Order: sequence, then C-alpha cells, then structure tokens
Amino acid sequence: MVENRPFVTILSHVVLILGVVLICFPVWMTFVASTHDQTTMLTSPVPLLPGPHLIENYTQVLTKGFGRGFGGAPIWITLMNSTIMALGVALGKIAISIISAFAIVYFRFPFRMWFFWAIFITLMLPVEVRIVPTYGVVADLGMLDSYSGLIIPLIASATATFLFRQFFLSVPDELTEAARVDGASPMRFFWDILLPMSRTSIAALFVIQFIYGWNQYLWPLLITTKESYYTVVMAVSRQANAVDSVPSWNLLMAMAMLAMLPPVLVVIFMQRQFVRGLVETEK
Repeated sequence: MVENRPFVTILSHVVLILGVVLICFPVWMTFVASTHDQTTMLTSPVPLLPGPHLIENYTQVLTKGFGRGFGGAPIWITLMNSTIMALGVALGKIAISIISAFAIVYFRFPFRMWFFWAIFITLMLPVEVRIVPTYGVVADLGMLDSYSGLIIPLIASATATFLFRQFFLSVPDELTEAARVDGASPMRFFWDILLPMSRTSIAALFVIQFIYGWNQYLWPLLITTKESYYTVVMAVSRQANAVDSVPSWNLLMAMAMLAMLPPVLVVIFMQRQFVRGLVETEK
C-alpha cells in the first residue's frame, strides 16, 4: 500500500523540477546564444531570451561554415561525416558482436572459451591505450582520411558480445532442439529465431553505440587531415579553441545545437525499444 503524503509528493516534484532546470539550462543558453549576433554575445550581461538572428546564424553555418580557417566547410559536411561514422560504428558493432556470441554459444570448437575471455579482456584496453599501434595498422593499410579508417578500428565491442552471449544462454535448449528436429540449419535458426528474439537488445545497443560513435573525438582527430572527413565534434572543438581570434560564439552555439540534434532524435524515436532492451528480462 502506498501512503499519501502530500509533503513528500511536493518535495519530490520540487527536486525533479530543479534537476530538469539544471540539466536544461545550459542547453537553453546554447540555443539563446545561437540566435544573437557576435557583438551581443561579447557584451555583458549575456541575454537570457532568444534574439532575431536565428535563421541567419543557422543558415550561415549550414551553407557557408565560419568562412575562415578550420570551420570554412559548411557544417552539413561534418554532420554527414559524423552520421556515417556513428551508423557504421553502431551497425558494425552489433553485427560482429551478435555473430561472435552466436558462434561462442552454439558451436563447439577448440579454445572456444579461451577466445571469449580474450575478447572480454579487451574491456581493459580502451582506444587511448591501443591508439598508437591501431594508427600504425590503419596507416599501413592506406585507410587514413577515409570512412573505413574512421569506422573499422572501432567496431569491435566486447561489451556487446558479452550481452548477446548472456541473452543466447537464456534461450531454452528446447527451442534449439525443436529447430534442429524441424531441419533448420544453424544460420536458419539464427535468422528466423534468434535474430527476431534479439530485436530489443539490438535496439538498445544501437542507441548506445550510435551515441558512442557520434561523440568520438580523439580517433577522428588523429587519422583525418582532409576537411572533407572532419566530424562535427572536431569542428566544434577547433572553433571553441581558436587561438588567432575570438571565437564566433553565436555561430559556434548554432553548430553545437545542430550537433546535438541527431543523437537526441535517435534517443527520442527509439526510446521505447531502448528501455525495453535494458529492462526486459523475459525474452
């Protein structure tokens, strides 16, 4: 029985509202800054309400860029590069992980568990630790300044492999036996039974890995020298750290708002599948 305590209810709502304000206020200030001109943003106090330059600022960064230095390219190019990279990383991680987990759980071959633990141990080796040898391999294969160089070194995922393995272990053995009795081949069992059962887990991992790929900064910064392959995170960082001039804060904030939009849309449109994939216990 849940007791009705008005004070606790009011207090919980106040704390929740304060939390939402603390989280949303920086985003609101970013939006406000993107609607003013540079002079207003360099004048104290900083405005708290939107200005009249919204269309002008967003049109400029989308079609012309900053017009100087690193930010000369329109932001739609960097947005496209980030989208390609994020999609490639997310789909690549899911594809490799689910196939690896399927092989480890349903096939018997020498050193099967040894291979699984070798994959699992890579959780202790983040990109920053193995970045130098990885860069050497990518450079030797001629994948610098390319989408394959941005995506392929990041698509292996021990976490996703472990999650799919745990899910496959929870599938009843009777289902596997029934499929074998019906004459289903291993790949038919995978495509027709396991893959549909894994759709919520795949959706949850897609959201997580898409945001992971979108937020990558160090690896794209290391292997890209051509402006046509810059990602939006790189563009925002370079403009914010300009050393030869004052950053164009209004255009920079417009770029930041556009950079936040794709991950937010992915989370919003896949929210239901994402939550189900994280909390669903009975598949």
